[in-house]
Amino acid sequence: MLIPSFILMYLIITKQSKLSSYFSKNALEKLSISNQYFSNKARNITLFLSLIFMIIALARPVTNEKINDVKSQLNAVVIAIDVSKSMNAIDIYPNRLEFAKRKLLNIIDTSKTEAIGVILFAKSAFLLSAVTQDFASLKLLINNLNTGINFDNGTNIFSTLETTQKLLKDYKSKNLILLTDGADNSDFKDEIKFANENNISVYTLALGTTQGSVIKQEDGNFLTDAKGNIVNVKLNENIKELSLKTNGGYINYSLNNDDINQILNDINLKSQKEIFDDKKYKTYTELFYYPLAIGIFLLLIAFSSLPTFTKNKLSSIALICLFSLINTNLNASSLFDFNTIKEATQAYETQEYDKASKEFSKLDSDEYRDYNLANSFYKSNDFDKAIDLYENIKSSNNELEFKRLHNLGNSYAKKNDFQNAITNYENALKLKNDKETKENLELLKKALDDKKNKENKNQEQQNNDDSKQNQDNKKDENKEQEKNKDNQEKKENNKNKDSQNQENKNQNENQEEEQNQEMSNYEEEKWMKEIENQKTNSLLKKMESSNENSISNPW
Repeated sequence: MLIPSFILMYLIITKQSKLSSYFSKNALEKLSISNQYFSNKARNITLFLSLIFMIIALARPVTNEKINDVKSQLNAVVIAIDVSKSMNAIDIYPNRLEFAKRKLLNIIDTSKTEAIGVILFAKSAFLLSAVTQDFASLKLLINNLNTGINFDNGTNIFSTLETTQKLLKDYKSKNLILLTDGADNSDFKDEIKFANENNISVYTLALGTTQGSVIKQEDGNFLTDAKGNIVNVKLNENIKELSLKTNGGYINYSLNNDDINQILNDINLKSQKEIFDDKKYKTYTELFYYPLAIGIFLLLIAFSSLPTFTKNKLSSIALICLFSLINTNLNASSLFDFNTIKEATQAYETQEYDKASKEFSKLDSDEYRDYNLANSFYKSNDFDKAIDLYENIKSSNNELEFKRLHNLGNSYAKKNDFQNAITNYENALKLKNDKETKENLELLKKALDDKKNKENKNQEQQNNDDSKQNQDNKKDENKEQEKNKDNQEKKENNKNKDSQNQENKNQNENQEEEQNQEMSNYEEEKWMKEIENQKTNSLLKKMESSNENSISNPW
């Protein structure tokens, strides 16, 4: 922009007046009205100088420019859940497998310096998720996991180690956490050899008791062996050798999080963290306000160079100049918050969200500051404050407005306010057709429909129970009346005949109660199956293994 400005400035300043072709220079000076402040040429030069300084300000000159790195260092951990039939034993409530799922979710919630992958294993290993930091999606996969799938009988930990090696082959520290009842092997020599050759540290969270338990099947019966005896599966403590000889650890389950905390602390002490995310950003000091202030000052001088001025006009111009300079300094002072912005950004990138929210709070309020502050509150699970900020942000920027509505929908969803969450997702989609927003909207609509269907069914069940209670009350009244009638007939009729009638009556009532009970059980089973069918199962990928035939027990 400077090049055409200089050319235009040269053409205008050097342009001769048309009158100069008719009059001599001396005559023209006598005919012209003199300006005691600025000549036209001087004023034009001042205007162009002002324009040049403003163009320089638009170029945003900076100083102290630096490139900063933000690196996220995490431990890579694979968690393997035993899904063999023995995990359906009921010595841990509700059974070992459901307890293992809860432990896995607790590990995800507790992890702060880990990236996690999840596999399932029985006779073969199945990949549920590669190593990731996207814990929200990982928890969704686990919650949708159908543990009722009939996996191959047996337990093969060797295939689990092979899958772990494939997932962590590019990492220096390889950690595997087994959530299992100990598998079937009496020794683990092959597994120990493979783990040590590939530097895999195996941690075992033992899920089971030494007394053992029966295995309850889906039909309600207990699992039996080939001879018809009920199977009793105990914790296989031989797996302790696998953990202790691979630089890992072994611990029995606890009802609180002490067990997983000890495992994660040991991993943090022994493992070498990997760089998972390397981001670069620039920091610098802005200088544009200096040429901008000079340009405005020159512009005011050029506009004020009129032939005559009164004292009042001069005072007004002086006040305008003074106010402009003061206002420029005030605006400039707000631009010196670079250290605060830097610290807030670094805190957010390193997941120190409480610190980030404190630093962002120090800045002057605007749409971008409020948006970043709201994000910090959201990440620190302070959803009420995040919602208040998101609601009050007013922006003409469509991209920022879309992000605000999307995050506002996420905040309401976290507070289980599905209706407000759906409204904000729909408003966000009006601004931008976003895949993630669509998926969130569909999930919430489905959850809201499920909730309404459940409430309707509960209401119908309640109405049926009330109706049944009324019928029972009427039956009791009728029974009492018939009893009185029978007492009167006893005086008139034969005792044997009365006894026979009473027996027939009791039989009929028992048959009616049995029929009602069968209908009630049928309706309950039908309702439960409908709920289970609404669940979308997670996708599993079977992993190939070189050792799939070493299994002895069918559970």
